[in-house]
Amino acid sequence: MYLNSPVTQFESFSLTTEPNPEEVEIDKESSYELPPLTRPSLPPSNNGDGGIYLAQRGNSLAHQKSEELQKTLLGHRHERHLVILQDFPDPDALSCAWAYQLIAQQYDIKCEIIYAGTLSHQENIALVKLTTLPAQRWTMQTLKNKDLSSYQGFVLIDNQGTTSGLLSAVQQAGLPLVVLVDHHSLQGELKAEFVDVRPYVRATATIFTQYLQAGLLGLDSSISQHVKCATALMHGLRSDTNRLMQAQEEDFMAAAYLSRFYDAQLLNAILQANRSKRVMDVIERSLKNRIVQNNFSIAGVGYLRYDDRDAIPQAADFLVTEENVHTAVVYGIVHDEDDELEVVIGSLRTTKLTLDPDEFIKEAFGQDSTGRFFGGGRTGAGGFEIPMGFLSGGNENSAYAKMKWEVYDAQIKQKLLKLVNPRDNPIQS
Repeated sequence: MYLNSPVTQFESFSLTTEPNPEEVEIDKESSYELPPLTRPSLPPSNNGDGGIYLAQRGNSLAHQKSEELQKTLLGHRHERHLVILQDFPDPDALSCAWAYQLIAQQYDIKCEIIYAGTLSHQENIALVKLTTLPAQRWTMQTLKNKDLSSYQGFVLIDNQGTTSGLLSAVQQAGLPLVVLVDHHSLQGELKAEFVDVRPYVRATATIFTQYLQAGLLGLDSSISQHVKCATALMHGLRSDTNRLMQAQEEDFMAAAYLSRFYDAQLLNAILQANRSKRVMDVIERSLKNRIVQNNFSIAGVGYLRYDDRDAIPQAADFLVTEENVHTAVVYGIVHDEDDELEVVIGSLRTTKLTLDPDEFIKEAFGQDSTGRFFGGGRTGAGGFEIPMGFLSGGNENSAYAKMKWEVYDAQIKQKLLKLVNPRDNPIQS
């Protein structure tokens, strides 16, 4: 049921990569000349297995999309855009947003990279600090103090709006979606002027590196900002391909290109960032609370502060390394400082090639009344967020907080075990 099907992925490839019918019309009388994009050369086919054909088609698509993006950017010269990331951005999202900002600067488009949540994973914090990556946190209070009418559009990178608390605000302000670039499965019906969604690509950093290779931005190893951005892209690519172990040909080609510009010592410093004591405590909790069935490890870790949210995927990363475990799911109730807002957040990690995290999570937790799925995933990883709504808060009463957690813990385990072992029922009658 959860098999990754190459045929299905190839079909979604053709469905999601159609040329944009509403191409921007370029003013032929403008003095601004469109710089030519370089098409990479390809070796001739000599094996008859179709591999070279797929590589050629992939490179052809990358060049086509680069040309489309260039035309779109030309049509929005001198504008201001917001680049919106998921609430808890990962290295792939952060690095690609930075690459997009540098590309857009060539067309006199000023971009601000924003997210609504927080950076709590130690590697993400180190990435932003050590490279001075220009990402900003925008809270609801920040939005109230911002004049969104000063922006002419917004951009979604490595997400499709379903994981950002900022989407509704920019939509209500009437800002159009100019660019959407992602490598996750299609999540909804968002319409953008330029769309490049490739679920079969392992990392959005691969897509943006292809843009760079096509000539949208000429990286220069003598420019510090370019070196740092290339380092960030290498980190994003490495992160989303599980240290390149799940990388495909396109990812390796992108990494080979970035290897000419990135700073290996800087990347090593980012990767050596230490885990905080709170993260270690959550990992310890996940070890104590886990149940293992049919090679699945499932663990609830109770209540966590909003700033410690990234401890959940780190605990899942740890549990999946246990002997005889191929899939780990870790979840907890994340709350803000005032305990007014609570949400169940979970992460899945798997080494089982035939398990599709996106399909597994969507089938386990379903969707809300508006048709929006509570979670999704990509190769090897996934996540889910379930708002608690009316039941949020009230945790000053420890007995009530304990009872609430026990109910959510049992319900999540039941939904997961229905797929892991349909005969099992964690709620005893």
